[in-house]
Amino acid sequence: MPLDPHAKRFLDMIAMGGVAVPSIPERREGLRNLARLAAARGTVPAETRELILPGPGGPLRARLYAPAGADSAIRPGLAFFHGGGFVAGDLDTHDGICRTLCAASGCRVVSVAYRLAPEHPFPAAIEDARAAFAWVAARAGDLSIDPARLAIGGDSAGAGLAAVVCQEMRGARIAAQLLLCPVLDLIGEGESRRDFAQGYFLDAATIARDIEALGLGGHDPADPRLSPLRSPDLAGLPSALIHTAAFDIVRDDGRTYAARLAAAGVPVRHACHAGMIHYFYGLGGLIPAGRAALEGIGRELAELLG
Repeated sequence: MPLDPHAKRFLDMIAMGGVAVPSIPERREGLRNLARLAAARGTVPAETRELILPGPGGPLRARLYAPAGADSAIRPGLAFFHGGGFVAGDLDTHDGICRTLCAASGCRVVSVAYRLAPEHPFPAAIEDARAAFAWVAARAGDLSIDPARLAIGGDSAGAGLAAVVCQEMRGARIAAQLLLCPVLDLIGEGESRRDFAQGYFLDAATIARDIEALGLGGHDPADPRLSPLRSPDLAGLPSALIHTAAFDIVRDDGRTYAARLAAAGVPVRHACHAGMIHYFYGLGGLIPAGRAALEGIGRELAELLG
């Protein structure tokens, strides 16, 4: 299937701005502006509450989303980590995504703002994600979340964080993992890395700049804490929902991870969205199919969590 015409129009608009890789401050501001533009069609109703979580490097901001009218009823839960290449993104850039997932799934969603590079180099983001999930799990009852139906998820780099937490907390009570266009291999060289290296929103130059900003020092980028796809053992991990995009440089990360999970005996559902690009699920105001897909993902999560 060819590129979705709305996605193509969006890519053409991006191309008009030039091909230079933006600085990190420009990347952060660009993602904030894009989130505002993509949400132009209205805000999905949800009840929200700001939270402060204890983190290994200091307090972490988080936001709790509840379906409208849920009151104090116990609901399934989702701890969510935003994308942005480990250098950009925050609670507000992914507010629309979390609202839609909350409404479509009926889950209470806890979105976490972890520390970003380069100010906080590796492994700060992973330490924060692990601590945040442990905090949510320990206090699920106080948050009106059913601890037996608490999932973990994220998009792009945040999906990679979720995958790492699942691997590092193997055996903990994690009901499912939700990975949206996940970045799972920092040194991937597959077909999608070649075919979509430039001109499809997330590109090879931006990924390379983000890796440099992570401040790896002597750490091997093939370390499973950075590239969870390269973990030698995936047995015993939570059931997975993995959604990828056909025209995405990291498409093969999710596809290969799904295949490896299935081979390890992990229940997995994988869908590759035809005609779509990276971050399509967050561009519902610009790509109508992206909004419909995200709502469907929320319903799929509801079905999995019962």
